[in-house]
Amino acid sequence: MADDLSKRKLRMAQIGGGPGAFIGAVHRMGAQMDGQIELVAGAFSSDPAKSKGMAAELYLDPARVYGSWEEMLKTEAAKPEGEKVDIISIVTPNHMHFAPAKMALELGFNVVMDKPMTITGAEARELKVTVEKSGKVFALTHTYTGYPMVKLARDLVKSGKIGKIRKIVAEYSQGWLFHAFEKTGENKQAEWRTDPARAGAGALGDIGTHAANLSEAITGLKIIEVAADVSTFVPGRPIDDDVNMLVHWEGGAKGVLHVSQIAVGEENEISLRVYGDEAAFEWKQATCETLLLRYPDKPVEVWRRAWGYVGAASACAAANTRTPTDHPEGLIEAFANIYMNVARAIRELASGKDRKSIYFDFPTVDDGLRGMLFIEAALKSSRDGGRWTKIEN
Repeated sequence: MADDLSKRKLRMAQIGGGPGAFIGAVHRMGAQMDGQIELVAGAFSSDPAKSKGMAAELYLDPARVYGSWEEMLKTEAAKPEGEKVDIISIVTPNHMHFAPAKMALELGFNVVMDKPMTITGAEARELKVTVEKSGKVFALTHTYTGYPMVKLARDLVKSGKIGKIRKIVAEYSQGWLFHAFEKTGENKQAEWRTDPARAGAGALGDIGTHAANLSEAITGLKIIEVAADVSTFVPGRPIDDDVNMLVHWEGGAKGVLHVSQIAVGEENEISLRVYGDEAAFEWKQATCETLLLRYPDKPVEVWRRAWGYVGAASACAAANTRTPTDHPEGLIEAFANIYMNVARAIRELASGKDRKSIYFDFPTVDDGLRGMLFIEAALKSSRDGGRWTKIEN
C-alpha cells in the first residue's frame, strides 16, 4: 500500500541541536507548531551519549536515536516507506551542513537546513545540482522571510506601490561578540562561530547573508556587485566581526549593507529600508508587526499585522498570520511559517502535483547559492581594497 502523506503527520529527524544548542530547539518548536510535522528521530551530537541524553529529554524512542548522522541516514533510508522519516532538519555548525545535506538528498529525504548553506561556493554549486537531481524539497531557514509583514512588503513591491526602486539600506547589528568570549569558555556559540574551520565566514556569513537575502527576497532584485570593507575589531579573533559595504542591485538600485557583531548594546537589530520613485517602506524585526509606508505628499501609513487590509493587499501575509491583532508573533512563528510551507510543498509533490505549479514560499537552494556567492564576493572585494566585485553565478 502506498504511503499517503495526506493522512498522517510528516516525520522529521534532526542532525545537531544537542544540549545547549539554541537554534536546534528553535527549529523543533517551529517544525511542530502546526501539528503537521513530528520529531521522531535524531543524531543530536557527535557524542553518542549527549545525543541519547537529548533524545531522552525529548521523549523519543531510543531505537531511533543514533550515534552519528551517517548511521541515522542509512538506517532511516532502509526502513519501509510507511516508517522512514520524511524530513531531515540540519542544525549543525556550518562546516557540517554540506555532507549531511548531500547524503540525505541522495537517499531520498527532504531537507530543511540552517544558513549559510555551505562554507564554499563550490559546495553550494554541487548541492544545487544534488537538489535538482533528487526532486526533493530543500529549504534554507533565512528566518526573516517568514514574517507576515515581510511577505506584505514583498507583495507591495510586486504590485508597483513603491514604484521603481532606487535605494536600499540593509542592516543587521548585534553586540554579543564585542569581547573575545570565545576564549573565556563562557559561550559555546561564540567558540564555533568565531572558528574559521567551523564557521567559514564570521559576521558576514552568520548575519550578513540574512541581510542580503532579505534585500533580495523583498525587492525581487539580485545583488550584482559589492564594494566591501570586512573587518575584525577584537584582537586575536581570526574571523570577521564587522562588515560595511556599498551594494548595487539589479535595475539600477544602489545602497548600503552593514552588519556587525561588535555593536555594543545592540540585541538583534535587522532592518530594511527601501526607497522607490513613488513611495518607501521600512521594516524592523524589533517592531516586526509593523510596516511603515512613506510618501512624498501624505502622512506615513502604519500597516499592522492581522488586520483585514493586510490580507487584502497580500494573501501570503494573511496565510502566514497565526494570531489576531494585539497577540504578538515573532521568531518562532517565522520559523514555523517556513516549516508549514515546506510541509505543504512536500504533500503537494507527493500527491502528483506538477512541480512548476507549486509555490515554494520559503528560501530554496538558489538562495543558499546566492548567499555563498555574496560572501565570496565581499571577501574578495575587501582583500582588493574595497574594489567593486561582481557576484557571478
